[in-house]
Amino acid sequence: MPGHNSSVVEVDGPWVHRAVSAGGTRFHVVEAGEGPLILFLHGFPEFWWSWHNQLVSMPAAGFRAAAVDLRGHGASDKPPRGYDLVTLAGDAAGLVRALGEANAIVVGHDWGGLLAWTMAVYHPKVVQRLGVVSAPHPLRLRQALRSDPRGQAWAARHLFGYQLPVWPERRLVRDDAALIGKLLHAWSGPGWPDERTERLVRQAIQIPGTAHCALECHRWFVRSQPRPDGIRYAHRMRTPIQVPTLQLHGSLDPCILPISAQGSGRYVSAPYRWKLIEGAGHFPHEERPQAFDTQLLNWLKDPEPER
Repeated sequence: MPGHNSSVVEVDGPWVHRAVSAGGTRFHVVEAGEGPLILFLHGFPEFWWSWHNQLVSMPAAGFRAAAVDLRGHGASDKPPRGYDLVTLAGDAAGLVRALGEANAIVVGHDWGGLLAWTMAVYHPKVVQRLGVVSAPHPLRLRQALRSDPRGQAWAARHLFGYQLPVWPERRLVRDDAALIGKLLHAWSGPGWPDERTERLVRQAIQIPGTAHCALECHRWFVRSQPRPDGIRYAHRMRTPIQVPTLQLHGSLDPCILPISAQGSGRYVSAPYRWKLIEGAGHFPHEERPQAFDTQLLNWLKDPEPER
């Protein structure tokens, strides 16, 4: 099977690449700036590069920005297990401590957003503020998939296709990961992705083991629901989130429909803010970075974000 070395994700820029160990796993972290820590968690099918715009804009605004390759992705370790949201949340909490902080502002996109929601419930002391992008609360997503078969279930039909063994991994990397390019174009609004981002994401998914690890997250989310671990997870996730929460979503998102993300605020007992990024699809932080950064910074600099 064709592949790329993990060095393809070590892109030069106004940031520093670090290897950080947490819980026995080595993570690739890209960091810039000084100030309060913002931990950025990428989604599928991307890697840390998803946040390259914010690695410039957030340090300029007085924050320390750290974007990580999640377990199984990019230049981070790719252990055979641990792709459930509870383990991934533990990874992220351990990373905050390994980066020398007791807590952090946590911002996650897509699967990184589901992970961020989970982290706020399972590790509440580590999350100072919570930002989620293109990601409903996990229980809201479950509900939308069940109750809206012609809407959200159809929009996320890839999730069910990924339950098959072996074949989905081969499809993702076949023909220089052409399918990944198609997904980026299909899920975004007009004018994105740029050529460089598409090339990098297609190369990164071909790093040996990455496609399998990325799909294991999808498999756990579906297969665990009737199992004891999934039932325990659902019960625990009913715990109200008690940190200020910002939920950002692209108005044109065809993968996670805006109506499916709305309603997540019912799981937040702290100040909660919902904002649509007009003209953006599933990747608003990359498609409309200025509009995204304006919303994020306004919220971060508001000492008492409104309910």
